[in-house]
Amino acid sequence: MMNLEFERKLTIPKETKEMYPLTPEMAQIVADRAEILRNIFSGKDNRLLLIIGPCSADNPDAVMDYLNRLRGVAEKVKDKIFIVPRIYTGKPRTTGAGYKGLLHQPNPHEKPDMFKGIIAVRELHMRALRETEFSCADEMLYPANHRYLDDVLAYVAVGARSVENQEHRLVSSGLDCPVGMKNPTSGDLSVMMNAITAAQSKHTFVYRGWEVHSQGNPYAHAIMRGYMNKHGQSLPNYHYEDLALLSKFYEESGLQNPAAIIDTNHANSGKNPFEQPRIIYEVLNQCRYNEHIRKLVKGFMVESYIEDGAQKVDEGCYGKSITDPCLGWEKTERMILETADLL
Repeated sequence: MMNLEFERKLTIPKETKEMYPLTPEMAQIVADRAEILRNIFSGKDNRLLLIIGPCSADNPDAVMDYLNRLRGVAEKVKDKIFIVPRIYTGKPRTTGAGYKGLLHQPNPHEKPDMFKGIIAVRELHMRALRETEFSCADEMLYPANHRYLDDVLAYVAVGARSVENQEHRLVSSGLDCPVGMKNPTSGDLSVMMNAITAAQSKHTFVYRGWEVHSQGNPYAHAIMRGYMNKHGQSLPNYHYEDLALLSKFYEESGLQNPAAIIDTNHANSGKNPFEQPRIIYEVLNQCRYNEHIRKLVKGFMVESYIEDGAQKVDEGCYGKSITDPCLGWEKTERMILETADLL
C-alpha cells in the first residue's frame, strides 16, 4: 500500500484549455513573440533578452500591476531589449517546506487546492496576454503540468534542483519554446551541458500515460545562476573566466545555437537583489571585451517586484515577495533604462 491519500482526479489539460481558451488574437501574440525569441537565440536578432519579474507570482493583481508598469518601460527600450516577464507559479522548496506557489495555493493564506491552482495559473498567464500583450516565462517544476500552459508560454526554465532529472530533460526536448537549463546548485557545468544535450536530442518516452516521440529542442540553452560550495557558501559563475569556460564547452560540444542567460540573483548575488544591476553591467563589459562571450550571452534573468526585499506570508505588504528578495520597481526601471543606454 502507498502512503498516499487520493483526494480527487484533476481536470486534464485538454479540458482546462476548453474551459479557458485562447482567442485568435492572443494566440497570434504568442506566435509572434515566439518567433522573436527563436531569432534571438539563433543570433538573427541582436536584441538583449531580459527575463524579469517576481520570484513567485503570489498575488495575481499585484503581478498584473507590475506587468503594466513593465509594459511602459518595454516600449521605451524595445529597439535594444526584448522583455519577457516572469510569472513563476510553482516554486521548488529545498526542504519541501514553505509556500510552493500559485499552483499549490491560489491563496497563500488558505490550504492547498490544486484544482483551483491549475485554473488560477492559466487565468493569470491569459490575463498577461489579454491586458499587456506579454507572453511570459514560467518554471517547469512539474513536467507533467506543462500541457496546461504550453499554448501561452514564451519561455521555460528548468531549475537547479531539476536539471539532472531525466523527465525534465526529455520533456524539454519536446517543447516549442526556448528552455533554459540552470547549472545545478553544486556548480557542476557538465551536468548542465548534459541536460542541454539531452534537450536538443530526439527521444521516445512516457508522458502523461502516452508513448511519445520528441524531435529535440534546438533552443535549449544554459542559465548560469551561481552555486554553493561544500561549506554552504554562495559563489558566482558570471565572471569572465566562467563565461569563457562555458564558451569553450559549447565549442567542444557541437550543440546548436550556443547561448547563455545570466541569472543575476540566487547564488550569483548571494540572494542580495540589489547586486543585480551591477552584475548586468559587469557582464556587458565582458561582452565588449570578448567577442565569443558577446555572442554567447543572450540576456539576463532578474528577480524584481513592486517593493524591495521580501516578507513573510502573513505580513501583507502589497507587491512584496513572499519568497526570495526582489529588486523594487524604481530601481528596476532605472536598471532597464541604464542597460539600454549601455547597448
